[in-house]
Amino acid sequence: MDPFAKIKKMKTLLIDDDELIRDSLSMAFLNKGCFLMAVGSAEEGLRAMKRNQFDIIISDFFLPGMNGIDFFKQAVFGQTDSMNVLITGNVNSKNLLKKNKAKVDDIVQKPFSIMTLAQSLAALTETRKPNSQNLNRTF
Repeated sequence: MDPFAKIKKMKTLLIDDDELIRDSLSMAFLNKGCFLMAVGSAEEGLRAMKRNQFDIIISDFFLPGMNGIDFFKQAVFGQTDSMNVLITGNVNSKNLLKKNKAKVDDIVQKPFSIMTLAQSLAALTETRKPNSQNLNRTF
């Protein structure tokens, strides 16, 4: 089964300062009929979360001004039911997560394929339900 089928009705936020990753994932999600809002910084992500509810939040670890773990620590106050995924090339991120107790549901190691990320998100939907209030919201 196509992993994108499990996330079609969900609202996804991507925070990554790499324009190529933002553009690639935006195009892949759009081509699969999925909604993805992509922003380039943690601050932009926090602003987007003040205006919208997201089912899935994907953040890079290395961001200007604030790392992904600190972002998720701040993000949980407004998006308590979101599924949170950290993307990183830093192999020590798992240890940092344990130490900092950030609310992260999965870590996807860079480099990754779009299919690997989609499979991670689909697996999370097996254990977590999306925010039903988000399914009919528009942006």
